[in-house]
Amino acid sequence: MNLSTISNARFSAVLLVLGLAACSGGSSSTPSPAPTSALTSTFDSDVAVQWNETIYTRIRLTGTNPPRASRAFAYTGVALYEAVVHGMPGYQSLQGQLNGLPAATLPEPTAGAVYDWAIAANRALNVVSNGLIAGSTAEFDAQEASLLATLSTGVDTAVVDRSVDFGDALGAAILVWAGTDGTALQADCQTNWVAPVPPNAGGWTPVSGSAQPLLPCWGDMRTFVVTDGDECEPVGPPPFSTSTSSPWYAQALVVYSTTGDAGAGLTTDQNNIARYWADNASATGTPPGHWVAITCQVASDEALTLDVSAEAFARVGLAVADAFITCWKEKYTSYLMRPATYIRANIDAGWDPLIGTPNFPTYTSGHSTQSGAAATVLTQMFGAYPFTDTCHSRLNPTAGLPADRTFAGFTDAANEAAVSRLYGGIHYAFDNYDGIDSGVCVGTVQNSTLQFLAPN
Repeated sequence: MNLSTISNARFSAVLLVLGLAACSGGSSSTPSPAPTSALTSTFDSDVAVQWNETIYTRIRLTGTNPPRASRAFAYTGVALYEAVVHGMPGYQSLQGQLNGLPAATLPEPTAGAVYDWAIAANRALNVVSNGLIAGSTAEFDAQEASLLATLSTGVDTAVVDRSVDFGDALGAAILVWAGTDGTALQADCQTNWVAPVPPNAGGWTPVSGSAQPLLPCWGDMRTFVVTDGDECEPVGPPPFSTSTSSPWYAQALVVYSTTGDAGAGLTTDQNNIARYWADNASATGTPPGHWVAITCQVASDEALTLDVSAEAFARVGLAVADAFITCWKEKYTSYLMRPATYIRANIDAGWDPLIGTPNFPTYTSGHSTQSGAAATVLTQMFGAYPFTDTCHSRLNPTAGLPADRTFAGFTDAANEAAVSRLYGGIHYAFDNYDGIDSGVCVGTVQNSTLQFLAPN
């Protein structure tokens, strides 16, 4: 596959460095130049791919919920990029561009000293992953040790130690930044949050039981690139109504007539789509993990170098994290009931969806919002990229999920992820298409404002 849409500036920057090196030769009496750090572009993407797949697996095994998973992928994506950007001529740090991360916040490598950027990334990713995903220390430490054994082969011990120390300091600084984003308030909010009194009918209630809804204050978290959870707010749902002539009733009837009871009305392909994109916590690495897994696949299939893959993982992590904050802000603002509640009260009291209804309000769809955001930033980097998604066959081989699915591009995959929630019976169509649009906004804001290339 020709990834011609990757910025030509990346290659121009590398060619400039190579050209300067070619012009620096002297006579045989000229002293040998001091050793320099190898460019990030000389490393393959293995350290990035293996870490992201390990994080995906730990998110699945620890049952991490989707918003928290998206946060982990954002911070680990930034840690990866910041660990290697000093070996990327023409590129710049994201300090001063990301919310709450002023310029000159993160540690810098010592001028003139030699570093191995892959080793630095390996250490930084372990530190940040351990800080964000509890109960995984042994697995993350084993991942670092395994990669270090390979990466350090033939590398001077002093360079190894210096690179590990830099990665360690960088990871610690990323965790300090992460600690100021509002996550510390989430546990108290989860326990003590009191549901708003809906201004009209249609207010959300749990489909079963009386458990507190998931992370009702997540929409107040500090965002990464968008200004806040309101910058990309959706256009809004149709007015709630139980009238059989209302748009809301018509939308609920679409869910009911399309899916049938427990999915009995779905075609085989619709059933497969619903289950393929369900990405339930504990069963898989969650919806944001699915898009990170797609990024892993692109990096491996296209043999991307570490500089390109680091940028891609940072972009996707930041996009899905901002998308979940945006989506959760809307969910607990509009605070509207799920299809199961509405259909049972107004159409068929015995109806069940194919997929279990999540414990939070309906509008908008989280799957749709984060898929729109991820697809937008991936398309910005790689353009129209046909692919067969192997996420589940690679990372969840024993889960009994449908076979790999093929797409014309990232946007095609995002649209299928969105409609999967209607097929699953857990979202109205307006949840999905408004969610996609909101996510595209998140991705577009990132594409237009976040500058990876340094100014000339």
